[in-house]
Amino acid sequence: MGKILVLVEVQNSRVRKASLSGVTFAADLAGRTSGTFDIAVMGPGARAAATSLAGFGAGKVHVLESPGLSSYLARPWAGAAASMVEAVGADCLVAVSTTWTRDMLPRVAARLGAGMVSEAVGIDGSGSDVMFRRPMWAGNVIATVRVKTPRCVICVRGTEFSPAEPSGGSSPVVELAVDVAADPAARHVSFEPTVSERPDLAEADVVVSGGRGLGDKASFWNTLNPLADYLGAAIGATRAVVDNGVAPNDLQVGQTGKAVAPSLYFAVGLSGAIQHLAGMKNSKVIVAINKDEEAPIFSIADYCLVGDALKLVPELVDTLKKS
Repeated sequence: MGKILVLVEVQNSRVRKASLSGVTFAADLAGRTSGTFDIAVMGPGARAAATSLAGFGAGKVHVLESPGLSSYLARPWAGAAASMVEAVGADCLVAVSTTWTRDMLPRVAARLGAGMVSEAVGIDGSGSDVMFRRPMWAGNVIATVRVKTPRCVICVRGTEFSPAEPSGGSSPVVELAVDVAADPAARHVSFEPTVSERPDLAEADVVVSGGRGLGDKASFWNTLNPLADYLGAAIGATRAVVDNGVAPNDLQVGQTGKAVAPSLYFAVGLSGAIQHLAGMKNSKVIVAINKDEEAPIFSIADYCLVGDALKLVPELVDTLKKS
């Protein structure tokens, strides 16, 4: 595994902090295989974001910004990413697992004829014997897998690796000349971003999540908003809450939602189903509030409060404001 290419996500001309965990993973993998790693950014704002990546120890920072990538469509973006891998001469493409990469990377792997590891949480071994750990069955089983194809694509669970910090140096920024083919079967119609004054759920240092125990939409938001406001927190939700239309799906935490690992996680009125635990169990400190003292969430919580969340959360907010 001579060269590793890390694909870093850019949003509004800014590098998404969560995607820097891929740089940490790539640096570890390069050290184990006596290889090197480069960084790549693509799409709108890539040029503006590239200079901020020059100090992370990569051999080069590759930039691909093309009119054909002005709006995300899976087929042209996957084709462009595969062409980047070939142009750079990389043996392995690494990116942090997000909605974007989960949609695109399998297509890149298919184009390259490369084996793919999804949701990698660790690396074992070194050299030609290097293997990767990935969860199965909502994290109840950890499989250790080896990629046998000449090239590989690895989707990394970012919560398992700390975001990389600048290590000094100045990697050269290189523009890539790659043809971007249009998609004859699809066209971009519109993009309606979620606008919120709260921190991004995937990057927030504090998350307040609610479950079915909070009742209807009014109770859910009236209970969580004051606590999240006081803590400067992002708000999350369980799958059941999202399925019932109480919260939008971009706030779902869990195996089929977003994986988060904040410094502080409030689990309010949620039981702790396996699907949800898979997305938040790596949080540094977990505070659980639930009236069911047998709720599974209490088995992983650092602080447990048994009682009605609809009464306890307002009391907690009042106490915090007075302290």
